[in-house]
Amino acid sequence: MPQIPNLRPGSRGIAARRDRRPLPHIPVPVARAVVDCAIYIDGVRQPGRIAYADAFRTVRDSGEGFVWLGLHAPDDDQMTGVAEVFGLHELVVEDAVHAHQRPKLEIYDDIQFLVLRTVKYVEHDSIEQASEVVETGEIMIFVGPDFVITVRHGDHTHLSGVRHRLEERPERLREGPTTVMHAISDLVVDSYLAVSEKMEDDILDIERAVFGAQKNWLNIEPVYLLKREVLELRRAVTPLAGPLSRITANGNALVPKEVRRHFRDVADHLATVIEHVVEYDELLSSLLDAAATKVSIQQNGDMRKISAWVAIGAVPTMVAGLYGMNFEYMPGSDDRPGFFIVVVALVLACVGLWAVFRRHHWL
Repeated sequence: MPQIPNLRPGSRGIAARRDRRPLPHIPVPVARAVVDCAIYIDGVRQPGRIAYADAFRTVRDSGEGFVWLGLHAPDDDQMTGVAEVFGLHELVVEDAVHAHQRPKLEIYDDIQFLVLRTVKYVEHDSIEQASEVVETGEIMIFVGPDFVITVRHGDHTHLSGVRHRLEERPERLREGPTTVMHAISDLVVDSYLAVSEKMEDDILDIERAVFGAQKNWLNIEPVYLLKREVLELRRAVTPLAGPLSRITANGNALVPKEVRRHFRDVADHLATVIEHVVEYDELLSSLLDAAATKVSIQQNGDMRKISAWVAIGAVPTMVAGLYGMNFEYMPGSDDRPGFFIVVVALVLACVGLWAVFRRHHWL
């Protein structure tokens, strides 16, 4: 019979824990994060599929055109590989991998790094049934003399439409990589306008609910929800004014003059959106105060009703309590008519109290 080794208590678990070694990290190829990559010469996309490293090498060797590389949610290893090829700074690589950045513009020598917050309106039948109104994402743009890299986070930040529209207008792409940065910025700011217009309808619904004649209890939760979503939109929109101001500055030699003119139009649209968002924020603050006041009034009305019914019920309760003490001499306790007289008196007293409270709008 084989001998069983003598194991100390817990030694089997220790051995098992020692065997649980962390799995080795398997790097995912950069191609998994690449959405599209192309070379544009004289504004025209060159045919064929090409790896981003080969495309950048071809452009650098020929000195013509630029590379447009599109990435979707790359990880650290993937973004590091791209940074080594294009010569990106390690700080912007970290920002490109980890989302939730505020809109900003950073310049590293001749490379511009622009962060844009994207928004999408979440359709819903009623604001009272909605759990979310605005969905956010991010687009990060690296612009160099002969390349542009777009990194997007989120499911609603597709840029294929922008690429196709620009490819139909070679005269725009002929102006260089900054044209791509303008087209994406214009798309993002236009989405701000669309979202703000749809949110205005929700605010009007809230306004009608707060100030309208409503017999039911006012639900204040949609006001808080919309207030939170407007603040989310404000955090995405307002900080972008600074980066656009730096791009449109006359001293910015990295952006051609004609492209700066187009960016000024984007800045004007952004200013309109900021005005709308600030107005919505102030209006919702007023609606929130009005809704809280209305709820307080409703609560006071309910307390008046409760107090009135308690006062009406106190009269028969007091009389019943007196008769329940079994005193020797109680009015109407020895004859039948006395009982009915007491009951009628109680009914008249309760009806009288009800009429008084009704006249004073307590019931």
